[in-house]
Amino acid sequence: MPNPQLYIIDYQLHGEPRNFIIRLDRLDNAEAWHWASCDAGIGIIPKFGREKIKKVSRPMAERYGITEVRWRVSGDKPQSTHQAPDSGSLAGTPG
Repeated sequence: MPNPQLYIIDYQLHGEPRNFIIRLDRLDNAEAWHWASCDAGIGIIPKFGREKIKKVSRPMAERYGITEVRWRVSGDKPQSTHQAPDSGSLAGTPG
């Protein structure tokens, strides 16, 4: 029996950051792009779990202004796009 988990999906819509939480059995990048498009009002949300719908692909979502789709399991820390400098190395100190 599948064990649904909570996932957080972060994305940008026309440059504005957005995020939401969704409960699914599994999530991958293609699913994340589809659900981000649903949150943005572009994709179709199936009425029944087994209903077959055409999913929104990354190229199609990008045409509507969706970018930077990232996802993680709820409770995990978000990954920053900027890396912090290594605390062990100090600039300007002799080696």
